[in-house]
Amino acid sequence: MISTVQQDEILGDASYLAHRYDEMSDAFRFLSVPREIHRQCTFITDEHLPNVDQFKAIARSELAAASSTGAPVHFIFHSAYCCSTMLARAFDIEGVSMGLKEPVVLNDMIGWRRRGADPVKQQQVMEQSLTLLSRPFGEDRAVIIKPSNICNPLAIEMLRLRPEAKALLLYAPIEGFLKSIAKKEMWGRIWVRDVLIGTLKDGYAIGGFSQDELLQLTDLQVAAIGWLSQHALFAKIITEIGPDRIKTLDSDRFLTQSPETIAALSELYRLGMDDSQIDAVVQGPAFTSHSKLDQAKRGETFDVKAREQEQQQVAEIHGAEIDMVATWAKAVADSQGIQLNIGSQLL
Repeated sequence: MISTVQQDEILGDASYLAHRYDEMSDAFRFLSVPREIHRQCTFITDEHLPNVDQFKAIARSELAAASSTGAPVHFIFHSAYCCSTMLARAFDIEGVSMGLKEPVVLNDMIGWRRRGADPVKQQQVMEQSLTLLSRPFGEDRAVIIKPSNICNPLAIEMLRLRPEAKALLLYAPIEGFLKSIAKKEMWGRIWVRDVLIGTLKDGYAIGGFSQDELLQLTDLQVAAIGWLSQHALFAKIITEIGPDRIKTLDSDRFLTQSPETIAALSELYRLGMDDSQIDAVVQGPAFTSHSKLDQAKRGETFDVKAREQEQQQVAEIHGAEIDMVATWAKAVADSQGIQLNIGSQLL
């Protein structure tokens, strides 16, 4: 057990990340993650954090002191492979905001729900999780949370728990998404099947396919089913929460209109950034170095042109299959009334 003084220190300091929720002991696990470690980590997950075995546990019943210390919180929900990590990195702006990249405590909420969590208790824990994640670094005015895409089924719940929060729904056009999956080769193809299993468990996979028919699909068709399921969920989020709080953006437009994107999000999230701050972000490391290379290569130049070259290389190998699956996906969308243009555009 840790002392009351240590508890107060942890709860009053955003550099102690609320990393996990342990449902068995009804306690949160905190890790020391200074801002510089956030910057070095692709995601704030066990795989990337340096000290996951050095956590401090605090019982949920001891968390009342953290209830009024949060900054405004906003969200970036995404459908994967759409530059969402780049965007979250961009909002690490001292004195303005902090971007949190896929906090695992929110993944724990999904896993717990799949195991049959009591809905009332799970909502209480979700509320406390968001409060803990909203603690500001220094003089920051807001916290921008980018949950893992597996957390998208909780988006409506999170937004209702934070009625002042705004959210961006970020996605890649279907052709670009399929190129990203093909580029990952076997690991990308395994990942999309894992995603489909998750969407089935969470009850938001699109209908129209029997179990046998799903098994007959190619890997890229499975990827397209996952993309369409996420897209339909995004449309539901807009309907349930409202277009005044929810905006959409595709990754191609984000990359070609980066200054306009940051300016529009500054307005949406009420960050009050001026032109010099926006320019500094766009010229900074989030937009000029790869967000998902290993640490030794993290500083390598990566920009819109480099991304286009990567995608062109994939198209040279897999282009025919990608074109066929994209056409098939659009036909599936038409047959099930799924709108590819879900509106409420940021730009």
